[in-house]
Amino acid sequence: MERVWAGRLRWRMRGAWLAPLLVVLTIADGILLDALPFSGDGAGLVGGLLLACLFNLLAVVVLAPVAALALRRMRPDLPGVVARDYAGAALVVLVSAALLAGGLAHRPAVAHDRSALADAQARGMAWIGMHAPAEFRSRVARADTVAIVPGRVYRTCAPGVAPTRAWCVVVRSAVPFPRGVRFAGGEPNALFQAGRE
Repeated sequence: MERVWAGRLRWRMRGAWLAPLLVVLTIADGILLDALPFSGDGAGLVGGLLLACLFNLLAVVVLAPVAALALRRMRPDLPGVVARDYAGAALVVLVSAALLAGGLAHRPAVAHDRSALADAQARGMAWIGMHAPAEFRSRVARADTVAIVPGRVYRTCAPGVAPTRAWCVVVRSAVPFPRGVRFAGGEPNALFQAGRE
């Protein structure tokens, strides 16, 4: 009896990597998705953690049982529980590797978009500083910029004294300054974005 128990304990110790690996890699994947998003500018830390949890749970719940069956065909001596743990652990590592590869591949696009956003904000602030009424010129340092078409078209707004007033411009990155900047109304970016959703 002790020999059977010792054998099971040995298999359990060898195959019990899934739970700790799932917790550690889900947290690491969430941080990774915040730092190196594979799409867009990133979802933030909480969004990255939720997305990492979703990917890892799908791998463990949906793919691991299928992978465990394939593993047991190659190694029939493995107990089913151990095969599922091995398969789940391998899939969680693969999810992390895929997120890292996607983040690294998308990194140049994120850097380009951030650079274009900074350039558009500088152009918009310069144009507002030259053409806007005094109320908005004095507050141009508080201007905010949002992407309408990331990497190409941006909207920069200098706030007015009243929170519902702003002086806004549209900045087209491909067109040289000052031709690429045009007045775009007095609706603050927060209201503008709320109307687009």
